[in-house]
Amino acid sequence: MTYDAVPLIPRSVLFGNPTYAMPTISPDGRWLAFLAPEEGVLNVWVGPIDAPDQARAVTHDRGQGIRVYGFTHDDKHLYYLQDADGDENWRLHLLDLESGEERCPTPFDGVQVRVLGHNRWNPTVMILGINKDTPELHDLYRLDLATDELEKVVENTPGFVTWLLDTNLDVRGGASMNEDGGITYYRISPQTNEPEAWLEVPSDDAVTTDTIGFSRDGSTLYLVSSIGANAARLVAIDLASGTETVLADDPAYDVDGVELDPMTRVPQGVVFAKDRSERVFLDPSYSAAMAQVEAAIGIDGDLTVNRTERTDQFWLIAVDVSDGSGRYYVFDKVTGKATFLFGQRPELDGYQLAVMEPFSFNARDGLEVHGYVTYPPNVDPQALPAVVNVHGGPWHRDEWGYHSEAQWLANRGYACVQVNFRGSTGYGKAFGNAGDKEWGAAMHTDLLDAVDHLASLGRIDASRVAIYGGSYGGYAALAGAAFTPGVFRCAVDMCGPSNLLTLLASLPTYWKPMIAMMYGKIGDPETEKDFLWERSPLSRVDDIAIPVLVAQGANDPRVKQAEAEQIVDALKAKGLPHEYLVFPDEGHGLARPENREIYYAAVERFLAEHLGGGRSQSDA
Repeated sequence: MTYDAVPLIPRSVLFGNPTYAMPTISPDGRWLAFLAPEEGVLNVWVGPIDAPDQARAVTHDRGQGIRVYGFTHDDKHLYYLQDADGDENWRLHLLDLESGEERCPTPFDGVQVRVLGHNRWNPTVMILGINKDTPELHDLYRLDLATDELEKVVENTPGFVTWLLDTNLDVRGGASMNEDGGITYYRISPQTNEPEAWLEVPSDDAVTTDTIGFSRDGSTLYLVSSIGANAARLVAIDLASGTETVLADDPAYDVDGVELDPMTRVPQGVVFAKDRSERVFLDPSYSAAMAQVEAAIGIDGDLTVNRTERTDQFWLIAVDVSDGSGRYYVFDKVTGKATFLFGQRPELDGYQLAVMEPFSFNARDGLEVHGYVTYPPNVDPQALPAVVNVHGGPWHRDEWGYHSEAQWLANRGYACVQVNFRGSTGYGKAFGNAGDKEWGAAMHTDLLDAVDHLASLGRIDASRVAIYGGSYGGYAALAGAAFTPGVFRCAVDMCGPSNLLTLLASLPTYWKPMIAMMYGKIGDPETEKDFLWERSPLSRVDDIAIPVLVAQGANDPRVKQAEAEQIVDALKAKGLPHEYLVFPDEGHGLARPENREIYYAAVERFLAEHLGGGRSQSDA
């Protein structure tokens, strides 16, 4: 089969670096920053907010590119985080906006830096979490932006995985994980200045409970919590009385985002990620402003609001649609006008893209499961070859919107099937916890049931289905090849674990405080060794009867290269058909566009050989 209903989109357009990404407005409202390629590498560009075409690159990375950055509130600096070839040992870099001088106040080898606090009320101070002294724990450091003085202010003797900082950047408490996978939140006693247990989060609620932050006056703590409910609700806790007030909830869907007033830090809106994002307003003034935004933009898409500008006059609006790349606007609250900045990938504008469609079905045990399917444009969706594209995490979910892999697969003639299998987030704790210790079992059969459902509707050809994914999705691909080889024609694994025992034994040291949660969700290697081995694709390598493509970043700190090497060595020893790609300058995923081109070209050829879809020759 050759798919030629629409022109094939070059892989470089789909998977090369975006032309523009992650724009933000400086706190003083003078500058617009965004990520864009310089000599093929993503760097930060800065220009006047009213003349983005005058922007120039202010960073000059020549490695993996920059992906985490922001303006500081002293109106003098820009910061960004960078690691080395994907090792996730982040260093903080500061750039003087006037002189262009760049410096690194955290030049530590093998150490991870996290930005925990910085705001308009503390413009010359950043609070950092740094695991320099104890690899598994991040102590708190205070960085003075004027002098680069770095001072340890709190040693993490309680073993907190999360710190609670108020808007004055004072430590108000923290959270640690218990042996059963639950979480205890502590607050600092005003009498003893020591942490005291304050809120117990059962293990069933651990994934669906998290703090949002304090109100500006420090009297209220906001958190998203499923305690006492199925789905995570937005809750306000009066810290003086302990009174809890539910501000927003849904019986089936977790709160996905909370939008705060930038001055008072009081919630104004809540977003639920249903089949598409739905916003619930808590403040009439915010509702009216968003109505203006929607009218000014006039696009049926999911909107994200960035309110970094200090006076709150100018909002950065991102618009996500499923059949086009993201678009960015600056909205002026005074005039009610939205000014178009740029599209993320304008090169896509000349191509016909596919529409992502939500679908749902009942799994074999009756559980309702949701997902998305993207069909090739300009064809009748009947008996199509399909690729089950499994998301990572697995405590994550697919959402509606532009998805480069969905567009790529649909453009090549495949139905791209994305399933939010049990264990995925967003659908309440009962659904999430239904995935506990179901790796390779019910989490996997949800994928099989999705294939059966779409095949029963005649949409896909059940005899021409591939399974594909990265991280947990890579594990699912290996599980598909090892546990249910008769369902799939081929499998593609990117940085997926093949042996759950070695995975759990080799997690990054700074994940150790969360290990109880991992054991509760996957299995305990001390007491469930046989169980974990049975759920490992490596244990069933003799049953693999389909071609497998394995790809791996050599510097991956989460899923070590040994996970790929084990399964590849076993496939090789058994004489089973396989391909192996290793990227020496990558970590957990592919950051460099040249590596993405190698990978997607190989996968495209692999799928075309085994499923018969289209293949681009122009950039093969």
